Amino acid sequence: MKDFIGRFGGWRLAGLAALAITITFFGLSVSPSLALAQEEAAAATPEQEAAYTFNTIVMFVCAVLVLFMQAGFAMLEVGMNAAKNTINILFKNVMDLSVGVLLFFFIGYGLMYPGSDYEGKWFGFGGSGVSGMELGSAVDATSDYSPSADFLFQVAFAATAATIVSGAVAGRMQFKSYLIYSAILTGFIYPISGMWKWGGGWLDAMGFQDFASSVVVHAVGGFAGLAGAIVLGPRIGRFVQGKSVAMPGHNITFAALGVLILWVGWYGFNPGSQLTYWGADNANMTSYIAVTTTLSAAAGALAAMLVGWVLFSKPDVTMALNGALAGLVGITANCDQVALWAAIVIGLVSGLLVVVGIVLLDKISIDDPVGAWPVHGLCGIWGGLATGIFGTAEGVSFVTQLIGTAVICAWAFFTMLILFAILKAMGILRVSAEEETRGLDISEHGMHAYPQSQLTEDHVSPAGA
Repeated sequence: MKDFIGRFGGWRLAGLAALAITITFFGLSVSPSLALAQEEAAAATPEQEAAYTFNTIVMFVCAVLVLFMQAGFAMLEVGMNAAKNTINILFKNVMDLSVGVLLFFFIGYGLMYPGSDYEGKWFGFGGSGVSGMELGSAVDATSDYSPSADFLFQVAFAATAATIVSGAVAGRMQFKSYLIYSAILTGFIYPISGMWKWGGGWLDAMGFQDFASSVVVHAVGGFAGLAGAIVLGPRIGRFVQGKSVAMPGHNITFAALGVLILWVGWYGFNPGSQLTYWGADNANMTSYIAVTTTLSAAAGALAAMLVGWVLFSKPDVTMALNGALAGLVGITANCDQVALWAAIVIGLVSGLLVVVGIVLLDKISIDDPVGAWPVHGLCGIWGGLATGIFGTAEGVSFVTQLIGTAVICAWAFFTMLILFAILKAMGILRVSAEEETRGLDISEHGMHAYPQSQLTEDHVSPAGA
């Protein structure tokens, strides 16, 4: 016993004892709830229990697919930027998820889903946490799926909206300011606009449709990124005497891998939003959504490649990669209600728009290293409007789609513009010129992602198309 205490320390034993007491206490305290859960579960029919189990598992898998998109964003942004900023970008993606999960749990979920008392309204708060998700909560097997699976799915969307901005502000933003931005977007800005549609708010009452969030997630992230890029200003050397200077990414292999991961993750995003309720009809619709998603992505990649080839005389893989993402964003709002031919058209237009958007930002000297606004902002707008053009759902209206899309984009852009302006006024938004030149990995985090011998002049130069 003395050897055990000497090896692990008395304080660790005390911790184990405290943990045991806590487990015992909560185990005793939840036993009535567990009994209630068993009683309610017994009240459900075997078919309902099977459907509840199946749907919960499917929701969980889809949530994991969407969460895995964080890896895709990380690889894309790292590959399209300078080697000297690799750690900074990876760190931001990890913190987007970590900060987002906690704030969405305590604040965001209650803002986004405040309850039936706030239907048709602009704002409401349903309280912290998620009802029915606590340990020992009664299981209602007559419902569609577990509240825990729903929370995981919803929080993955919130983290996606936040991480879109990381690429737009890469290479020159202070890490602490990025954390402030990420907290405010996931805790307040995204959930409030999400409530307007998905929480039964005023846009939902109008009939605005955004099935899996071309607007609510992607346009919000894209326009938040645009606001950040404008207030920050371009990276050093990105524009010289009004002329655009290309700064290629240091690892296009990473970028391509990131896009392919995102493409796969999108099958959790779009088909997952069908929620895969029990039944053959719904299973058929889920797979149909996967097909429209795939067609649009492929058409977007092809269109962006061809347009870029015509404009720049050579096929550019980064344009094709962004084109695939553009097609995915464009179809996300309407993948459940457009014909297959319309999905291809939506993808083709998305691929054209992303190239136009990249060229436009270059012309007006806005530095967006990964094309976050052209992909997510511009094509998010297109996705919202395309729903009004090609959508076949009952009650779909182009005017309503225009109003909803415009309001959500304006909300994200102007709130984030104000936030970034405040951070700039406080002197904590952008790193110094010396720090930017050295790279944010060493100036912000004190380490290199690669051995210094590999950081050649090509690698160290700021990157981005």
